[in-house]
Amino acid sequence: MTAAPPEVPTAPAAPAGVPVPDVLDDLRGWRLRPGVVASTLAGGLHLRGWNGSVTLEGSPALPALWRMLDGALRTGGAAGLAARAGDGTPLRAALCALIGQLHAHGMLVEEPAPPDGAPAGEWLLAVADRPAEAAAALAGARVEVRAADPGGPLASAAVRALARAGVPAVRARAAGGRGRVLLRATRADGAEWAVGAAVHPGGAFVTPAGGPARALADTAALAGRLGPGPLGPGSLGPGREPGHPPAGRALTALVAGGAVQRLLCAVAGLPDPASGDGGGPGQERLGQERPRFPLVLVAGERPPWSEYRPWPQGSPEPAPPPGTLAEALAGVAALGDERLGVVEPPLTGALPQLPVALAGCPAPGGGRLVAGAARADLARLDAVCRAAELRCGGAGVVVGAGPGHALGRALRRAALRLPAQGAAAAPWDPYRHAHPQARHWWGTLTRRVGVRAELRVTPLDAGGSAYRAVVRAGGRSGGRSGRLLGRAVEATAGDAAAFAVLAALVRVQAGTAEPAARHVVSPGGESCPLAVAGTVPAPWEDGSWAAGWWAEVAGREAGLHTALRELTGLRPRPWEPAGPGGHTVLAALRGCGFTALGGPVRTGPAGQGGPR
Repeated sequence: MTAAPPEVPTAPAAPAGVPVPDVLDDLRGWRLRPGVVASTLAGGLHLRGWNGSVTLEGSPALPALWRMLDGALRTGGAAGLAARAGDGTPLRAALCALIGQLHAHGMLVEEPAPPDGAPAGEWLLAVADRPAEAAAALAGARVEVRAADPGGPLASAAVRALARAGVPAVRARAAGGRGRVLLRATRADGAEWAVGAAVHPGGAFVTPAGGPARALADTAALAGRLGPGPLGPGSLGPGREPGHPPAGRALTALVAGGAVQRLLCAVAGLPDPASGDGGGPGQERLGQERPRFPLVLVAGERPPWSEYRPWPQGSPEPAPPPGTLAEALAGVAALGDERLGVVEPPLTGALPQLPVALAGCPAPGGGRLVAGAARADLARLDAVCRAAELRCGGAGVVVGAGPGHALGRALRRAALRLPAQGAAAAPWDPYRHAHPQARHWWGTLTRRVGVRAELRVTPLDAGGSAYRAVVRAGGRSGGRSGRLLGRAVEATAGDAAAFAVLAALVRVQAGTAEPAARHVVSPGGESCPLAVAGTVPAPWEDGSWAAGWWAEVAGREAGLHTALRELTGLRPRPWEPAGPGGHTVLAALRGCGFTALGGPVRTGPAGQGGPR
């Protein structure tokens, strides 16, 4: 008995009237990239390339198809393969499907190939979309390795790495700390690229590729930021701490190779290695997200390690404001990065997350800072904004994730200081008003947490376009109102009441978890536009759901800004720092798309508002 031939996989059927592209006829002039390998599976094939992989399953014939295609691509037999697979046959459809996957994952490269002896020819065949053009750019570039010690270990390692890539370099002496180098390349078209690097006892770094001035500034800032000593804040400066041995050859070679790779990628027009898995081809085809900020390669030894870290201060221009909460949180992570950030990272740690979520960090100037919100991500955003304000001097500075967020924070602070209009309002009972969020949070505060409190809501103008709510301890059973627990300013009485009660919950919970906290930051409606941007609430998510409520608050934010501008007279201007430390924070904020407001303002009768 003879075994039946294996079933040949077929390509997916195209919609009616849409022709199926026949990529087999177009395979001439394409070749398989170096380093592409295949692993045979029980019913399929796994392909791995420089910057991606794909698994194909569904037929035991796939390995045989791969052997046919692999041989044709490596020997220039694409024409013969096309002749063997007749038009309209299942074999031809299966080959077209396989070739399509190779294209989609960047595993094929179009001729012409770099000429023999071209700089980094084999590497460019593996990673470049147009290897011949990239090789020509490298061949026409003039490269310098500039250092205070041109014969030192790092400069020598960089020269050797360039030589292995086929790119000659000249050494030049330059001012700067020992252990640092600047790799500078001038292309034939006059474009200049540079990368800075440093190796010191305990750690090292490689800057993003940029202009020479940018690379020099980044190198100096990173050396000053990290300082001498074991890697961490203040660890990579030009000096050596007593007792630290010189950096090992492995770390020096790693940094030199990383710097050379970043420089050659920039000169050849390739993606930066930090942009993905090696910066190779196929990444944009597959929709992989590019980093929002420049990234610094930070490395160390004992044990050896390296990783890319966000460096918003290296952005040549201010970044656009975050359009979504995810983009704002990327800025939060960059500003609070444990190695290169300008504030301590806000962490949930052992802080409670119910009934409200808390995030805390050491406050600039000493003590602890705790922020709270309905969700931990919103609490982290508020914590970083307040920590940055304290780094900028505190009083009169308002930081937000973009102009709208910062203005909303500033206007609400000013409105909290406005004098009350008319007679004192009676206590506001959330159970008598149709605002589900106010009722929910009030019940959480008074019943679940067991806080005896009083809530009052007053309009800030005759037209009812803005309301202020205040929660104080006591008063529920006829006792006198006592300590301030929370307050808020919003466009409706119910919104103001809900955020004021949320603020009270944050203060009560923070007081229990962090009794010595010097700064407690409460939530407000200014974050709602970011929280709902790019999302569509489900049909059932009305105001009784958080997403539905935030969408309603976001829709009222522009009108609230108009009303509070008239009430407070606040016209904040961009904040300008007075010292070098402020310039560092401001550069990082701008690199993340964040906004710092301050400077001379004109306010209403009560003067400028302070932080909540």
